[in-house]
Amino acid sequence: MKAKLLKRLVKAIFAEDIVSLKKIAHLIIQDERKLGHTVLADSLENIAAIEKPRFTVYGNQPYRGNGIASLPTSKRTNSPLVSFISREHLQHHMVLPPEIEIRLRSIEMEYSAKERLSRYNLTPKKKILLHGPSGCGKTLSAERIAWNLGLPLLKVRFDSLLSSYFGESASNLRAVFEYCKKEPVVLLLDECDFIAKSRVSPQDVGEVPRIVNMLLTLLDEYDAPGLVIATTNLKVTLDEALFRRFDDVIEMPMPQLQEREKLLKMTFSTIPVFQEVDLQDIALKMGGCSYANIVLTAQRAAKISVLEGSKKVSAMHFEQALAESSKF
Repeated sequence: MKAKLLKRLVKAIFAEDIVSLKKIAHLIIQDERKLGHTVLADSLENIAAIEKPRFTVYGNQPYRGNGIASLPTSKRTNSPLVSFISREHLQHHMVLPPEIEIRLRSIEMEYSAKERLSRYNLTPKKKILLHGPSGCGKTLSAERIAWNLGLPLLKVRFDSLLSSYFGESASNLRAVFEYCKKEPVVLLLDECDFIAKSRVSPQDVGEVPRIVNMLLTLLDEYDAPGLVIATTNLKVTLDEALFRRFDDVIEMPMPQLQEREKLLKMTFSTIPVFQEVDLQDIALKMGGCSYANIVLTAQRAAKISVLEGSKKVSAMHFEQALAESSKF
């Protein structure tokens, strides 16, 4: 393969540019045919003709080769019950404590080896509960798992799913789980506190216990080809029976000094910073901050720098950003 074409190929691979990859593939086929490698060229053309992407976009919805062209919707209002997030739009760069990183990698490795595990009558972890304070990476962890496994993500839209009509919320939830049996996806129940709260709460009657019972049943019956990941901030109010339904329950902690410093370095990997800026000292000052707050503060410092016409972020910019962050 010519050096120029090889460079284009590598660049397209790491940029995940599908359109460019297809163009390069056709150029390779043409080159092989010119070289007289007709058998290889024909074989490559046959592959190009039959290989179709698992997901393409049809409007705001995924279109699938098996003929399913729309996401599950509420029967009464026809509102979509989930939001579709394609793999290329998933966030996946994150900093985590080593022990949490190991547990997430275990989930990914088990799923990737599900066929091998099945030979020994073993099943991978497919039902995951992430709990912890706001801004500590629960949602991002779900996106990272989906991205690493090459799966799209379906995020439940609780504004459409929950209904005041008798039994409708539970019916909507079942429709979502049934839909996920058709293709491998990561189903995200983000901030599922309402539908997972304790059934013994004296303030709730009627629809709440019904939807909690439905969730427990659906988790018991879950046999979809993908994964389901639930996140919550309020572990103490969740139904105890819910925890037994998950294959893994992971507490997402607040970032410690090492993670805070790494996150600052990652955030400023493409933004010039004055050499005298001590990121470790800034990380010390940000004790108790969540991952999200650290990123927002760093971005705020960068914006202050740009608006002042500075080419680099200074310690003063950080001080101002920290002072503004403390107000929230």
